[in-house]
Amino acid sequence: MDALTWLGRRGPSALAAMIVIGIATPPLGAALRPYVAEAVFLLLTLAFLRADLTALGVLARRPARVLAVVAWTMGVTPLAVLAAAGSGALAAFGPDMTIAFMLQAASLPMMAAPALAALVGLDATFALAGLLLASLLMPLTSPAILALGDVGVAMSGVDLAFRLAGMLAGSALLGLGLRRAAGAGRVRAHREAVDGVNLVVLFVFVSSVMGDVGPALAEDAAGVVALALIGVVANLVLLIVTWAAFAAVAGARTGLAAGLLASQRNLGLMLAVAGPSLSETVWLYFAVSQIPIYLAPAILRPLARRIGI
Repeated sequence: MDALTWLGRRGPSALAAMIVIGIATPPLGAALRPYVAEAVFLLLTLAFLRADLTALGVLARRPARVLAVVAWTMGVTPLAVLAAAGSGALAAFGPDMTIAFMLQAASLPMMAAPALAALVGLDATFALAGLLLASLLMPLTSPAILALGDVGVAMSGVDLAFRLAGMLAGSALLGLGLRRAAGAGRVRAHREAVDGVNLVVLFVFVSSVMGDVGPALAEDAAGVVALALIGVVANLVLLIVTWAAFAAVAGARTGLAAGLLASQRNLGLMLAVAGPSLSETVWLYFAVSQIPIYLAPAILRPLARRIGI
């Protein structure tokens, strides 16, 4: 417990270290890759374990903020990317990157979004509520967006719905059951230890995704750096625009949580659905675009403290 608490207190810097370790040790990433699905399930379980059920009830009775964030994330953002692709604004990036942008925009927020929100010091329950609602909408919105974009990737809404429903229902039952057994007070008292467990589980995901980056760097460092820069800029633009839009009407705390949900997308789901049909460029972009996601807590946590969040 002491070790997990120590790790939990160093969440943002630990995430940054994980990126380095993942890039430097490709065999470790290859060994952990078969367990990514289990890691995502555990991250969701931990999100339900620490969920404030009273706050979830309030959000259910007054859902305007969550509905607005999800409408922005699952509707406005992908339609904006679709419009940019249709107008030729993305042509300079090439057809592979246009497909990557479309898949990125059409996906729901990361399953780890509540955990990352907690590491920043934001409302993890709000992030969980947004993730749950986005998961309900994705089987409807994502296939439609990809069909309109004509990116050559077919997605079955029914299969996706069953996959998401099984993962969410199972993690909810386990997480809420553990919360009931342990007691909400004990969970709150050991929140830093729970952060530490989150980080241990996140390491499985980070290492498996980053495992291919090291060899790619050795083969084409300039190309990998260029893709990473595109990923950083795309993430920052979406984060800042979303934060500004929602902070103006709902406050800085909600705005930053909205920015995390909108900018940090579940590319693992898209790889699972469309992986065999995607080019190596898209695969590599999806890998390096995780870097700004896992560096975000290290940057946003001190910023959030400075502006009083």
